[in-house]
Amino acid sequence: MTIRVYSAAACVQCLATCREMEKRGLSYTVINVDETPAAREDLAQLGYRQLPVVTVGESHWSGFRPDRIRELAGATA
Repeated sequence: MTIRVYSAAACVQCLATCREMEKRGLSYTVINVDETPAAREDLAQLGYRQLPVVTVGESHWSGFRPDRIRELAGATA
């Protein structure tokens, strides 16, 4: 299972998402949309305009969602 967190500098919700994933022992990759313009386009195609966006396979969501992170941690346990 590949977890990606699309983030930007100084994004409070992005930092909270990454901290919660670390707390739950989840391995993830951060993609900074400021440094990767193509990533911003990919997110727009998915319909997102707010960060962070988390993708896990075909599943994805936007914003700080500790409930979804808990679900992921339970699925990987």
